[in-house]
Amino acid sequence: MGFKALDEITGGEVRIGCAESHQIKYLARTIKVFREEYPLFRYHLTSGNTEQVIERLDRGIIDFAAIAEPPNLSLYNYLEFPGVNTWGIVMKKSDSLSQKRQICFEDLLGIPLICSEQGMKFDITRWCGEKIDMLNLSGTINLAYNGSVFVKEGLGYMLTFDGLVDTGADSEICFRALEPPLETKMYLVWKKYQVFSPIAGLLLEKMKKMFIT
Repeated sequence: MGFKALDEITGGEVRIGCAESHQIKYLARTIKVFREEYPLFRYHLTSGNTEQVIERLDRGIIDFAAIAEPPNLSLYNYLEFPGVNTWGIVMKKSDSLSQKRQICFEDLLGIPLICSEQGMKFDITRWCGEKIDMLNLSGTINLAYNGSVFVKEGLGYMLTFDGLVDTGADSEICFRALEPPLETKMYLVWKKYQVFSPIAGLLLEKMKKMFIT
């Protein structure tokens, strides 16, 4: 039996792997609009770092991957998320460093740092070059929430994107951006020549329209 005509589709399932980023809000907004058109549509999100979600994509476990590094153009097609992620330090508000509006490389010397392995390898190295060997990486994480708990418990300072953990007025932690600024873009990728289900193909077309800034 062949596929239903597109105007007969009311739902289906799509699986998406997501790296952590406040830019995932654009995906959420798209899905909200999409579900109004296709009320029986269901989405399944899994979280992980770029390496983990790309592995799931390559194995065919997920349809799309939202990643925080430029995609391999020989293997994947992509959409660029609007906006950027800004890197900085999450620390206790009671810390003397929190009095600074921005954090420079010299501020990081001699303090215990927590960061994702991917972030240290690609982004922080891009920011400070060979001087990265001067930094004290005391631990690695792949979920910012867990890292923020360690910060609250006095285990160090977390290098991470803005907008991933609660740093509001009632929180005991705060975020300060790096200087010079360090930014990372997000990309939605899928395998080249991938054969999508009808609902996944329709979602991709909707994302192409809504991701345009």
